[in-house]
Amino acid sequence: MNIDNIKKEFPIFNQKIQNNDLVYLDSANSSQKPQVVIDRIYDFYSKEFSNVGRSIHYLAVAATNMYENTRVSVQKFINARDKNEIVFTKGATEAINLVASTFGQKYLKSGDEVLLTELEHHSNYVPWHYLRKSKGVKIEFADVNEEGEVTLESIEKKITPKTKIIAITHLSNVTGAILPIKEITQLAHSKNIPVLVDGCQGAPHLKLDMQDLDCDFYAISCHKMYGPTGLGILYAKKKWLEELPPYQGGGGMIGEVKKEGITYGDLPNKYEAGTMQTAQVIAFDESIKFLNKIGIENISKHENEILMYGEEILRKNNSVKLIGNPKNKGGVLSFTIDGIHPHDIATILDEDGVAIRAGHHCCQILHDKLGLPATARASLGIYNTKEDFDILDKAINKTKKIFK
Repeated sequence: MNIDNIKKEFPIFNQKIQNNDLVYLDSANSSQKPQVVIDRIYDFYSKEFSNVGRSIHYLAVAATNMYENTRVSVQKFINARDKNEIVFTKGATEAINLVASTFGQKYLKSGDEVLLTELEHHSNYVPWHYLRKSKGVKIEFADVNEEGEVTLESIEKKITPKTKIIAITHLSNVTGAILPIKEITQLAHSKNIPVLVDGCQGAPHLKLDMQDLDCDFYAISCHKMYGPTGLGILYAKKKWLEELPPYQGGGGMIGEVKKEGITYGDLPNKYEAGTMQTAQVIAFDESIKFLNKIGIENISKHENEILMYGEEILRKNNSVKLIGNPKNKGGVLSFTIDGIHPHDIATILDEDGVAIRAGHHCCQILHDKLGLPATARASLGIYNTKEDFDILDKAINKTKKIFK
């Protein structure tokens, strides 16, 4: 696997940032886009555009076929049992809101419990908070340990007879901890509890197999997978999509509409109301092809090698403190520097063309637990190299000198 050649597929790296080569260490926020994805959006809008699932003219039929081909590609990529278990949404946030809203509407009542973890991104907390406010649902949190992990035992401790659903991250966007999803799902199912997984950080880096993980719902953010913004995926077992009510009403999701009543469309149309983000869906097929061409196992191997090198470099740097040390870890390195606010770190690194994120990373509950207002975060993509961490280390040393 030639990373230099792969990097050439991303036009963003052809430009200078602050007169420096771009060192992009912010892929947990959003990944950069290969040229094939950019070209696919342009080609669709300039040569092939039509709405999907409505008209029967040539362009409409062709667009619909391409749109549905992406659904099949996603099904194969995550090894879902049925292509109709793939629902396109405007993002992972909407995917989680869809489940929280519909599951809450049908199955949750006052006093019922939803089990989350202290690692959760706001997008996997706030939708459940709405149910706490509107229906009196209780939210419990499995504890994070000193290594920045949430263990199976921590989950088991918080399950009660009132636990109705478990909603957990696959890979923490702060500590990098990879949760034992398969084991958690087995535990939950032994107690007839469904599991939703926030896969925003898991999907770009880990080999996914829905039939093996056996979770009930899995939310994916396409813009973190070298794909377009404005697109997410909800994988849901067919039985849930059949049982749960629609999330939104409008064109495309109906079967028959009469003054006396309405029937809903077949799956997955029932959950895809209105004009869908057609160009993004069709372009995401190129993202999947790009990932398959390299191989997700090769991506994981490369990123793990770079991650270990980056960890070693930062641990040797005086005053730098890494956040979390989980045994099973993905490509995220959050850190602090004594006496320097993370926003100042990020600002000075940017002067050297190094792009990181600083803040609470939409994980205020975890940062409160850690006693930190914010952290700096370097996160990996397929285009990162050991040299990127050498440059990061030099930029950190420059930052430290400025604040002496």
